[in-house]
Amino acid sequence: MSPDLSFILLLALRMAVAAIFVVTASVVTERSGPVIGALIATLPISAGPSYVFLALDHSAAFIAEGALASLAINAATLFLMLTYVVLAQRCNAFVSIGGAMGVWILLAAIERTVHWTLASGLIANAVAFAVCLPLLRGYRHAKMPLITRRWYDVPLRAGLVATLVATVVTLSGWIGPELSGTIALIPIVLTSMMLILHPRIGGPATAALIANGGWGLMGFGLSFAVLHLAAPRLGSAIALTLTLATCLIWNLGLWWLGRRRAVKPSFRDGALAPDPESRDSGLARFTRAPE
Repeated sequence: MSPDLSFILLLALRMAVAAIFVVTASVVTERSGPVIGALIATLPISAGPSYVFLALDHSAAFIAEGALASLAINAATLFLMLTYVVLAQRCNAFVSIGGAMGVWILLAAIERTVHWTLASGLIANAVAFAVCLPLLRGYRHAKMPLITRRWYDVPLRAGLVATLVATVVTLSGWIGPELSGTIALIPIVLTSMMLILHPRIGGPATAALIANGGWGLMGFGLSFAVLHLAAPRLGSAIALTLTLATCLIWNLGLWWLGRRRAVKPSFRDGALAPDPESRDSGLARFTRAPE
């Protein structure tokens, strides 16, 4: 088998594996309600496969440098979320998503002009979260209507993530670790959810799912700090495992805190009880318990 054919077949396999992973995770997200859905969406669903395939082709030092760029661009993704959430209250999908992606591209271009260190990347994220999280708070609650799937949902998501993986894997040797780390964090999962859900369930409901991902994105950013520190010391495989574990532990902690807040009022004086029809425990509605 020729080297070119081997490369094409291996690339196609990588694209297929990544697409299957993302589509499965996003379908689970749609069926879980806005809180749990947002926590799943802020796991490394598309960036994870990209980094795994980068680690197969490049050194641990390359992965560490890419993670530093990903840490910095994570702050831009938070501003993308905020822009979409605000625009989606009154604008159509085209304007809302286009405006959000425009903000992300602008911030990504600015990020490319900065020489990032771990400290400066963490500071950029801290500033972004300090600004955006309070502004997202008012948009996190909305009724989530029943979602009906259409024929193009799966091909759309599969195509987007497969294209991302192919781009990162193919170009990484020429564009270097910094730009590879930036491209790997193109918000494929978030934008595909916006594209699919906004026309179907409306802007406010889709915005609620996106807004609930703010705290999850904080853990997502911290995981790249872990990857940057661990890759040169422990190797890419262990570092990527620790990165995934960081995201999982962070989001499970957020889920546990949400559950605790949701059920706590029912133990205060017995006057409140969870609404059994609520689709999401993190946004559980409370009704008067029978006296």
